[in-house]
Amino acid sequence: MTALTLSTSGAAALRADAIVVGVAKGAGSKSGDLVVAPGAEAVDKAFDGKLAAVLETLGATGGEGEVTKLPAPSGFKAPVVLAVGLGKALEKDDAYSAEALRRAAGVAARALSGAKKAGFALPVEAVEDAAAVAEGALLGAYAFTAYQGGEKDGKGEKSGNGAKQPLAEVTVLGGKPRDKAFKAAAERALALTEEINRARDLVNTPPNDLYPESFAAVAAAAGKEHGLKVQVLDEKSLTKGGYGGILGVGQGSEHGPRLVKLAYTHPKAEKTLAFVGKGITYDSGGISLKPAGHNETMKCDMAGAAAVFAAVVTAARLGLKVNVTGWLALAENMPSGSATRPGDVLRMYSGKTVEVLNTDAEGRLVLADALTRASEERPDAIVDVATLTGAMVLALGNRTFGVMGNDESFRTAIHEIAEEAGEQSWPMPMPVELRKGMDSATADIANMGERMGGGLVAGLFLQEFVGEDIAWAHLDIAGPAYNDGGPFGYTPKGGTGSAIRTLVSLAERTAAGDLG
Repeated sequence: MTALTLSTSGAAALRADAIVVGVAKGAGSKSGDLVVAPGAEAVDKAFDGKLAAVLETLGATGGEGEVTKLPAPSGFKAPVVLAVGLGKALEKDDAYSAEALRRAAGVAARALSGAKKAGFALPVEAVEDAAAVAEGALLGAYAFTAYQGGEKDGKGEKSGNGAKQPLAEVTVLGGKPRDKAFKAAAERALALTEEINRARDLVNTPPNDLYPESFAAVAAAAGKEHGLKVQVLDEKSLTKGGYGGILGVGQGSEHGPRLVKLAYTHPKAEKTLAFVGKGITYDSGGISLKPAGHNETMKCDMAGAAAVFAAVVTAARLGLKVNVTGWLALAENMPSGSATRPGDVLRMYSGKTVEVLNTDAEGRLVLADALTRASEERPDAIVDVATLTGAMVLALGNRTFGVMGNDESFRTAIHEIAEEAGEQSWPMPMPVELRKGMDSATADIANMGERMGGGLVAGLFLQEFVGEDIAWAHLDIAGPAYNDGGPFGYTPKGGTGSAIRTLVSLAERTAAGDLG
C-alpha cells in the first residue's frame, strides 16, 4: 500500500521524485491567463514568478485533469515539478472544493506511477483540504497487479508486462504532522482508502478465484484482524433457515452460496446501522443467459457486498461510536441442470413466495433474504448497495448512482452525504403504480414488472422485504461500480469502490448524532 506522511517542509527542501503543484484556467483567453494555485508559491518564486508562463509555453491550460511535467528549478532536491490542472480559477477568497483537490491529487498520483515519493504542494489551508489531497492521492495511486508479473527467469525474477507499481509514498505539504486534527485526518484518509482499495481488489479479482466461499473467507480473516464478530451461513445453514432467495440464485453453481454477517459494535453506541450488499461473484444471467458482450465484466456484480464489507471494516478501524452490521449476500448465478428456471417459485426467508420470471433479475432475490434477516435485528436504519439494474445506468449514466427509500428525509440525507463525500448520486422516486406490474397469478410477487422504469421496479420489490418502521435506502450503483473506460481523476479502470465513502460518512454522522 502507498504510504502517507504530512510535512511542513518547503517544496525545495523535500527529498522526493517530484513536487506536485496546482494550476487553474483563468477567465480570459490571452497569454498569461494560467493561474498558479496556492501551495505552489515556493516553486513559482524559484521560477522568478514565471511558472505560469513556462507552463503555458509547454501547452498547459489549467484544465481539469491536465498534467504537465518540467524540470525542477535549481536548488530543489526533487528533480521534477508536476503541474496538475484544477479547472476554472477561483474568485478572490474562494477555496477549491474537496472534490476538486481529490481529483487533482488522484491524477497526479497516477501520472507518477513507478516513483518512490512525491510531495503534494496543492492548496491546503485547512484540515479538510489536507484530507482531500491525501484521499485523492492514495486512491489515484491504486493499481491491480495481483495477476501481472509473468514467468520467473533463471534468477527468480519476473519478466512481466512492464506495468509500473503505484506511487510508493505520498507527502502532503502544508499538513501539520504534530497537530491532532491533521493527524486524525491523515489516519482517517489512510484507513478509508486502504479499505476502498481492498474493495477494488475484490471487484477486480477473477471469478475463478473469488466465489462465495473465498469471499466469505476474506471477510472472516478481516473480522478476526479488526475485532468484528463474523457469522457465515453455508448451504446447510441457509437451507435450514429457509433462505430460498439466496439458495435459488446459487443452486446452479458448483460454488455454493453464503450469507455473511459482520458486526462491529461500540460499547457507547446509541444507534445501529445495517448495511446489506449484493454479492453475485459472477453473473451469467442463469438460464436467462446474458447476450454475448455482456458477460466479460460480470465479476463486478459483487461490488455492493465489497462496499458493505469495506464500510464495516473502516468503521471498526476508525472506532466510530455506532454499531454497524454488514450483510453480504453471496452467490454465483450460473446456468446448469440444477439452476432455477424461469417460472419457478421460491419461498423466501420472509415466507413470501416469488415467481422467478427472469433468472437475470437475481440480485433482488439475494438482497430480499438479507434485508429480511437484517430487519429482524431492528436497526435504526438499513442501507442496501447493489449493482442492480441496467435501467439505472440508462437513467443516470456511468458515474452516478440512484438513491431510493421508504423515508424521504432519510433518502435526502443519503443523497446529501454522498455529494459531500464526493460521490455523484441522485434521488429516485418509487411510483406506487409500478408495483402492480409485479403481481403474480402463481405467487405472492414476481421478480419482474414493467420494463420501463425497471430500476424503480427493483426498488419497489426490495421494499417488500424491509421490516416495518425501519428507515431504508437502496443505492443502485450499477453505473459507477465498475469503470470499463479509461481512468479519470482518482478513479481507476475496473473496480472503483463506489458507495463506500457514502456509507462511512453515514456511519460517522450517525455516531456524531447528526442524524435522527
